[in-house]
Amino acid sequence: MRGPGRYLAPLVLLATPAGSQEFDPASLDIAALIECRADVPAYNEFAIWLSSAPGAVEALGWKKLVSGNPFLSQYALPAKIRVFDRETDSIVFTASGPMAVLDGIAAPDLAKALDVIAVISTPEKFLGEKVVVKSTENTDGSAFSTNITLNVSTVDSHPGKTLAGCSYTVEIE
Repeated sequence: MRGPGRYLAPLVLLATPAGSQEFDPASLDIAALIECRADVPAYNEFAIWLSSAPGAVEALGWKKLVSGNPFLSQYALPAKIRVFDRETDSIVFTASGPMAVLDGIAAPDLAKALDVIAVISTPEKFLGEKVVVKSTENTDGSAFSTNITLNVSTVDSHPGKTLAGCSYTVEIE
């Protein structure tokens, strides 16, 4: 699969309502998606459109960048956005959501400001997570676990940068 689709969670389809309307790029609030102010269906509708609609990246005015990391798909935005009280014009997608690429703040400092708990905190690597939503729904004998987490991290491919954003997942239990 070309584009960001290979980075999007495979279970993204499970949380998308059947018969959902075509995604309208004018409705995109990427800052809300990055800051975990959206729900899983809203993210999934966007992610499916971005990964499958021809010309989706161009329609948004985004420019694909080389991320230097096989697990991140990176884009330059046409204008700066404000997330976590900071500005950026670069975002990445992980397997489960979007993250802002931030300059000028250390990951531990941003994590502290956002009440994100460090899982790994060394001079070489920072990884923190805060659960925003955790719920389970039973449907037709299956349990669907929805998790939305706010993540702050550093990665070797982006020295001196802090990545911060949201992870949207649905798992079958």
